[in-house]
Amino acid sequence: MSSPPISEDAADRAPWRPGTDLSTRFRGYLPVVVDLETGGFDAERHAILEMAAVEVRFEEDHLVPGDHWEQAVTPYAGSHIDPAALKVTGIDPEDPERGDIAEAEAFRELFRRVRRAMKREGCQRAILVAHNAAFDHGFMRLAYARNELNRSPFHPFSFIDTASLAAVAYGHTVLSEACHRAGIPFESSRAHSALYDAGRTAELFCAIVNRWQTLP
Repeated sequence: MSSPPISEDAADRAPWRPGTDLSTRFRGYLPVVVDLETGGFDAERHAILEMAAVEVRFEEDHLVPGDHWEQAVTPYAGSHIDPAALKVTGIDPEDPERGDIAEAEAFRELFRRVRRAMKREGCQRAILVAHNAAFDHGFMRLAYARNELNRSPFHPFSFIDTASLAAVAYGHTVLSEACHRAGIPFESSRAHSALYDAGRTAELFCAIVNRWQTLP
């Protein structure tokens, strides 16, 4: 006796299987890992001092970190910098060799690079990936308003937080410990550099996605 045909409702409940195409894997969004180093914790008062971004891409069925970019940023006029923050990051805003540029110029360059990657991957928009992403998203949102940057390629309010993902996957939210549990080398002496932290965050994000890909 033949089995009855599967109803549309049953087909709709079929398990979802992740793909390995950036244009569809994250609902048409391009994940871009971003890290900001700032002059404090208050997005309304403290300056952005460094930013870095790391793209991701699929190699066969594995997500891996791709091209990266970093830029020192000139504190915007009227911003504040907490000396305690500089002790943590080791940044000297007065260093003439920092190669810093204006905040608006730095974001425009980030947008240009992200749009180029979106076009290459066939994605309709980008989505921010960061460790404790609400922090970076808050600073970025206020920088957009401050500089009248109205055409950000990033989703306006959604983001992917690797601290939350790491809590589920590895039982820890601190970046260094989550990387350790994921088997990713982490040098504490290099932490709090925007590019180093963005690079480790990208590796952590890829490790979690790849781990999920193998689940039955």
